[in-house]
Amino acid sequence: MTIDVEERIASADEAEAAEAEVIETETGAAQAEVRKPWARWTGLTLAAAATLLAVAAGYFKWQGDSVRLAERAATESVRAASDGTVAMLSYRPETVDTELKAAADRLTGGFRGEYTKLVDTVVAPGAKQKHISAVATVPDAASVSATENHAVVLVFVNQTTSIGKDAPTASTSTVRVTLDKVHERWLISQFDPV
Repeated sequence: MTIDVEERIASADEAEAAEAEVIETETGAAQAEVRKPWARWTGLTLAAAATLLAVAAGYFKWQGDSVRLAERAATESVRAASDGTVAMLSYRPETVDTELKAAADRLTGGFRGEYTKLVDTVVAPGAKQKHISAVATVPDAASVSATENHAVVLVFVNQTTSIGKDAPTASTSTVRVTLDKVHERWLISQFDPV
């Protein structure tokens, strides 16, 4: 009987140990379950932060590219407006037809048609008949606005005009020049004295 009691005690000790092991395993699993949401939140937070940084980097790159394109457009359009203004307003009676027709190649849209009509009906006949010559210069020009395909430039013009053998007369003016980029060229689409 002592052996039987000892076996029962040993069996009870084993059962107690097994039960303690099960409890310990369950407690560890429960604690691990409690830790898993924090781990998930940490992972999600890091992923969200990385995504936000990538989006911010992309936005700032786009902004930088946009600024560079606008600066380039401003520089190119100011040059085109200045050169176009000089070409449109400078001529000699002997070559007025070729000079002003060449200037029309710097224009676009309805303005090109208006300019060509004015040259053909008024400027060229008057220059030939009265021996009028004009020389325009642009001492300064400034970009008002510029995008990749459209720009507005303020152009300051000095023009000296000679009629026959009379003394030349000088005039100054300011012109608001609107340009559109057509086939990689800045062309004047409006020419408005200010």
